[in-house]
Amino acid sequence: MKQLFIMVGLLMSLFFSGCEQPKETLSIIPVPLKAEIQGGAFVVNEQTRLWVEAPEADKQILQEFLAASPLKLAVASEAPEANAVVLKQVAELPGVQSPEGYVLTATSKGVEVRAKTGAGLFYGVQTLLQMAREANKVAFGTITDEPRFEYRGMMLDVSRHFFGLDFVKKQIDAMAYYKLNRLHLHLTDAAGWRIEIKKYPRLTNFAAWRTHDNWKDWWNGERKYVNEGDENAHGGYFTQDQCREIVEYAQKHYITVIPEIEMPSHSEEVTTAYPELSCTHVPYKQADFCVGNEKTFEFLENVLLEVMEIFPSEYIHVGGDEASKQSWKTCPLCQARMKKEGLKDVDELQSYLIERMEKFLNKHGRNLLGWDEILEGGLAPNATVMSWRGTEGGLKAIEGGHRAIMSPGEFCYFDSYQDAPHTQPEAIGGYLPLSKVYSYNPIPESFTPEQAKLMYGVQANLWAEYIPTKEHMEYMIYPRILALAEIAWSADANKNYEDFYGRALKAVEELRAKGYHTFDLKNEVGNRPGADKPVEHLAVGKKVIYADSAKYYPGYTAGGDDALVNGIRGGWTYGDKLWQGFIDKKGVDLTIDLEQVTEIRSVNADFMQICGPGVFMPAQVIVSVSEDGETFTELAKIDHEVVKDDEVTFKTFGWEGEPTKARYVRYQAKYGPKGLNGFLFVDEIVIK
Repeated sequence: MKQLFIMVGLLMSLFFSGCEQPKETLSIIPVPLKAEIQGGAFVVNEQTRLWVEAPEADKQILQEFLAASPLKLAVASEAPEANAVVLKQVAELPGVQSPEGYVLTATSKGVEVRAKTGAGLFYGVQTLLQMAREANKVAFGTITDEPRFEYRGMMLDVSRHFFGLDFVKKQIDAMAYYKLNRLHLHLTDAAGWRIEIKKYPRLTNFAAWRTHDNWKDWWNGERKYVNEGDENAHGGYFTQDQCREIVEYAQKHYITVIPEIEMPSHSEEVTTAYPELSCTHVPYKQADFCVGNEKTFEFLENVLLEVMEIFPSEYIHVGGDEASKQSWKTCPLCQARMKKEGLKDVDELQSYLIERMEKFLNKHGRNLLGWDEILEGGLAPNATVMSWRGTEGGLKAIEGGHRAIMSPGEFCYFDSYQDAPHTQPEAIGGYLPLSKVYSYNPIPESFTPEQAKLMYGVQANLWAEYIPTKEHMEYMIYPRILALAEIAWSADANKNYEDFYGRALKAVEELRAKGYHTFDLKNEVGNRPGADKPVEHLAVGKKVIYADSAKYYPGYTAGGDDALVNGIRGGWTYGDKLWQGFIDKKGVDLTIDLEQVTEIRSVNADFMQICGPGVFMPAQVIVSVSEDGETFTELAKIDHEVVKDDEVTFKTFGWEGEPTKARYVRYQAKYGPKGLNGFLFVDEIVIK
């Protein structure tokens, strides 16, 4: 039998000798580093026994796990010679560098998994389970495998909508199956405090409960908290015992749980329950802690002491994102703190808080993790940055010699739509299909080997503002987390989206059979029509002149001055960097020079509306033409009533009519009234 050597990243098919042996497919997520596959397969049956050679703690975990698995393996009374699954922890493992790596070998006698740690054995078991999905058959051959990154994470927001113990455990099951090893719990935010702190009971008997179950209704309403037990109280929290149960359950799946306690902002629930911790001492007034008040640090340290007693993780996440800092500029205590510490601005005041909390965590044997805003004002010496506002924060941290975890919204924010918005449940906006997630490579080609070592890993984030149910939560996770798992584990050279897509289709069916609510991948609609191929028209490549005070916003250039005449249409979201954004007072006001007088029949451009992030349709569009660039003739004035709604909508505004001659085409779009006048995002201006 000829042995096939397959660098996995390709579709791995097994051909068996004999006309009655069917073709099988080795379908593993994440794709292993290397697989050497032979014809034939070992079949796990009722007589197959398990033998584990590992330290007692790992041995017990692995035995219990496999006994409860679909294989239902019973432990042998002595080392079996055949018909066995054998797990061996070894001192050395040639070809494997990572302590989480493993080597799986399947022969006619059984399956052997070797690894240097219990975690490595566990991941080998996950590969075994995936291989044995159909008829308990494990293909003959050897798989040598190890992860690309040490940190392979998923963040669940349980503040905006509370998802309890059973839900979290269920996600841990899936995470482990796909070799993810960090569960980041966003436990605190203005929407609700979700962890019991015994020293501060008002955090859970008041700040964990609000007047509306649905976050959006609460956010758009009075944003009030209520006492636990009130008839209109909605929310919940994890008791400390429940948190310990989550930690223990995760440990049995070789997953570390990282708690996040937000500071200095996203803390309105705290400053309302304990208003003395804000600059104004007024409930519902501020989301930022008062950094000048020593009571703030007393509170935070007491909270973290209880958190650390529950969560043994290396990292404690402190948030650090989106602080307003406005109250600090006028607060006497904050100003006194700045003067005393020699801090020149409020950014450095935030840095003071982060550094002080880091020293506290370091003193107790832990390290600080925060969103990339913790870079502002200077990064704490031993902190690790989680980069969400793109990749720049993470790269900056690495350049400064710090670890970074990459979690850019463009690739890793699972609260975005994963298909055409009109086919999906409501989301906060954006468009992040499975293919886009899979395309992400956290390590730039420009990185040196030393810089690459500081890239600690990658994480998916699922914020829950627009996700009120467990079913919706899972729908947003699966199958996109499978792509993230392959990014985090597999060698970049082994990735192949076409192959992955086939494996993902099978995984979706398996997840559904297990009771997970997944996106229907096989019926994916795809990107916005016209966005995947260039459009030809008269203005392509022509000069665009922007009026004074009507320049596009620097954060949404779509490529610069020629973005609206480059022949490329935008997709379902402005996040694809193909839509040009405007927020200046004049709105859109630009002129296209066709270089010579030309006969035209139509001028059109598309706009999008997503009210959640403040993106609205124009209230008026004017199309004018000129032959000399001085005197313009108005061809069309379109008035449009801007209405706030929950839909993601697209609309074309322009002119079509009898042929007219022009060299210059002026396109203007004006904002709606106050409250309906955020960003204008415009697509390709098509002239025909």
